Amino acid sequence: MIVKTYGSAIHGVHAITITIEVNVSSQGTRFYITGLPDNAVKESERRIESTIQYMGYRMPRTRTVVNMAPADIRKAGAAYDLPIAIGMLAASGQIPTGEPGRCLMMGELSLDGTLLPIKGALAIAMQAVKDGFRDFLLPVQNAQEAAMVSGLNVFSLAHLSEAVQYFNTPQSIPPVKPASNIFHSTTHAFADDFSDVKGQQQIKRALEIAAAGGHNAILIGPPGAGKTMLAKRLPTILPPLTLQEALETTKIHSVAGKLPAHTSLIVHRPFRSPHHTISDTALVGGGSIPQPGEISLAHNGVLFLDELPEFKRKVLEVLRQPMEERQVTISRARIAIDFPASFMLLASMNPCPCGYFNHPEKECSCAPGQVQDYLNKVSGPLLDRIDLHVEVTPVKFSELTANRVAEKSTYIRDRVTAARAIQANRFAAYEGIYSNAQIHSRLLTSICEISDNCLQQLALAMQKMKLSARAYDRILRVSRTIADLEGCQQVAPSHMAEAIQFRSLDREGWGN
Repeated sequence: MIVKTYGSAIHGVHAITITIEVNVSSQGTRFYITGLPDNAVKESERRIESTIQYMGYRMPRTRTVVNMAPADIRKAGAAYDLPIAIGMLAASGQIPTGEPGRCLMMGELSLDGTLLPIKGALAIAMQAVKDGFRDFLLPVQNAQEAAMVSGLNVFSLAHLSEAVQYFNTPQSIPPVKPASNIFHSTTHAFADDFSDVKGQQQIKRALEIAAAGGHNAILIGPPGAGKTMLAKRLPTILPPLTLQEALETTKIHSVAGKLPAHTSLIVHRPFRSPHHTISDTALVGGGSIPQPGEISLAHNGVLFLDELPEFKRKVLEVLRQPMEERQVTISRARIAIDFPASFMLLASMNPCPCGYFNHPEKECSCAPGQVQDYLNKVSGPLLDRIDLHVEVTPVKFSELTANRVAEKSTYIRDRVTAARAIQANRFAAYEGIYSNAQIHSRLLTSICEISDNCLQQLALAMQKMKLSARAYDRILRVSRTIADLEGCQQVAPSHMAEAIQFRSLDREGWGN
């Protein structure tokens, strides 16, 4: 007897429906599994045999063939245990088959039949709706995550016996109800706040501009000046995630197996801070079975690289293409997968090896040429892709001990959100553009229209600072964001001047 069940394979951050055909015949005694399975799938026979016997059912001892189609897509992981086990029980006549083509199921089995969590439940649920499935059976740990997708009945299972119960008496197990209003009821409270930072008004202003336009930024300053403290507070002023962004972000973390326990939806923008010893594969993604890297886990959020020159040159250079295209393509001999990577890059670095170049009080002890050699660890093309170069100076003692209450992140976030709303309205007619940092070069002249005075001002800066064409584009985008923060339709000379000052590392004399 041939029975069909349905599972799903993860391909990048998307899912592909897999048809699992189980044929139990009376001739022969061997067990076969075909359709490009990996070792974890091949080992399912032993797990299923133990589970079936533990539950009091009989394991088919005649010739059993399990075919997983399409055969050209690699099937990886133990999450196919559930559909294979149900298929074997149905094909051997021990349970009814239910309605073919209406139910999709995934779950790893322990030896006693307990279902273990899977990766990518949200992506699988989204694809199940597209492919017309009505029901989705999966482990209880993943149920709330999948229930975020409308148009699908999600059934939460703790044990294989509950899956058998679903097929014996379909009405006995109620579908899971999604957590009520989980997205809109979430408060945007953070443990950190900009009010904790004493002084540093100029740096706070730079991070506000970066948040308002989605710009990349780098903080350059001596040790102890507050670079890391400021960086960790950037997420507190970013605009809230939209529901679509929250679903995209959750899907990536789910596929990577990084979704926190008991979390059905990520409602805060991610903040990823990898150590400088990270490999290029871990940063951008990859592996024999390509998995998303840190830049994809930072999608719709912030990627913070502390002590930028300490990262390997090869690791930093692989960032250049994703920063421009906002996605990364991982190519293998038989497969090419695109992972989303629309992130804000925030980096920090010392100005020299000893850390005290340009320090107002301490003298730099670096030998001649060491400062420039240190800065050269970060390539010019990468620095060109960073919109804001922010010099961080130590906090004065008078500011450190002052009782003055600093501005809270809530007020800064309100201004940032208002600026983003202006941009959303501006780019409503442009697909794939949501902030000023994403403006295509061909649209710059029309969107960032500037006066003759601003043009002369920019031309002088380009000549004196020897800026590249990419730096020219960055200045225009940043000036547009500054104007949006002030609610101005036209970029004024003051906006242009402030944008130009954030190109510190482009100065010819820096480090000499």
